[in-house]
Amino acid sequence: MLSKPTCFAFIIVAFEALFILQQWRNPIFHFLLLSYFFFAIRTYFLKSKQPRPVYLVDFSCYKPPSKCKVPFSSFIHHASMIEAFDAESVEFMAKTLVSSGLSQETYLPPALHCIPPKTHHRESINEAHMVLFPVMDDLLSKTKLSPHDIDILIVNCSGFCPSPSLSSIIINKYSMKSDIKRYNLSGMGCSAGTIGVDLAQNLLKTHENKTAIVLSTEILSTGWYSGHEKPKLILNCVFRMGGAGILLSNKEQAESTSKYKLIHSIRTQRAYDDTAYYAVYREEDSRGILGVTFNKDLLQAVSETLRSHITLLGSQILPFTEQLFHVISILRKKLIDKSAEIYTPSFKTVVQHFCLPSSGKPLIREVAKGLNLNGSDIEPALMTLHRFGNQSSSSWWYELGYMEGKGRVKKGDKIWVLGLGTGIKCCSLVLECLRHIVEDDRKSPWSCCIQQYPIQV
Repeated sequence: MLSKPTCFAFIIVAFEALFILQQWRNPIFHFLLLSYFFFAIRTYFLKSKQPRPVYLVDFSCYKPPSKCKVPFSSFIHHASMIEAFDAESVEFMAKTLVSSGLSQETYLPPALHCIPPKTHHRESINEAHMVLFPVMDDLLSKTKLSPHDIDILIVNCSGFCPSPSLSSIIINKYSMKSDIKRYNLSGMGCSAGTIGVDLAQNLLKTHENKTAIVLSTEILSTGWYSGHEKPKLILNCVFRMGGAGILLSNKEQAESTSKYKLIHSIRTQRAYDDTAYYAVYREEDSRGILGVTFNKDLLQAVSETLRSHITLLGSQILPFTEQLFHVISILRKKLIDKSAEIYTPSFKTVVQHFCLPSSGKPLIREVAKGLNLNGSDIEPALMTLHRFGNQSSSSWWYELGYMEGKGRVKKGDKIWVLGLGTGIKCCSLVLECLRHIVEDDRKSPWSCCIQQYPIQV
């Protein structure tokens, strides 16, 4: 097949021959024809240098089996039978559960249903198999791909980093090809799911005609805390089972089969600041027991991180008028009226749907306050927290699944996926819906309960 520049050249030669045969000697015809030729060639080569768009073809979310459900009564009863917890610790966890925004139908892995909980390496491996394999199977089935069609594999899990890695476990299970590019992300906190997609996008920008899969989960059996320090007990109460798989591609044919196009991706972090760095911190307690501490400065650190992050994102996606009003309000506060409020730009002028961190009700409401979002905007995050708990890096895809299940995502809509994790770091993805989505997936974790929502939490 001839390349486009070669075709252009043949067309120009044909027209020149026609002009000569017709004895069109006016030089203007030759000048216009040659000008068009050079313009077309220049446009072609400029376009060829630009990376192809990255499409989010589809995604899949894990629904744990019913046997893994953990009602409040069962959780508290089991906790009271574990010798590592004293009465004060059990009472604190009971109060945290009641105020958490979680329902009675969230899930914990089988290892944490044991008394005492099993937190050995083998149990963590089993949990990884339990979550990641069904997600991978469902994603390949949805997209009608085989494991050999995958060119890039990214697996993220913050707290569990085995050797061989989780990505090696997937490659071994599915006998994937030998030249697959694979990456394993750990220690990135809840933002790892969006960071994994950002990494995949950057790889797809430099590798043409490729397909990538991002798998996101958190292994809970390795993060269970069996001590008395209250800031570390929070993780036991709100983190629950979950996992997601996202398939991305830059292939030309992906445009017609994909749900979304990835149009923006931005990352910022504040690990240089001690307050942000220690806001969520994994460390040993006074008795040498490892756990994750949620410090009282967390919401303040989140607010400061979000402020700089949304300023950067806003500069790229907000209309000029919204940016102008924001700048004018800052200048007014600095130069004229110190008591004046700074205008918060409305992201709803360009974004129709929001996937927010579902780490807890206080955090969701703090983010909503900073972005001037209303109840319907934060509904997917609150309902995901209620039905499935805090699923760390995979929560956003359950939120997107909720919106699809409700039939709210339409062609042309923009979705802002806001990842927030330890460090503190932020990663935002902005997706554009390519077709009206009516989700009728019986394997979706929302399929059997979507009609019950929304509810008051």
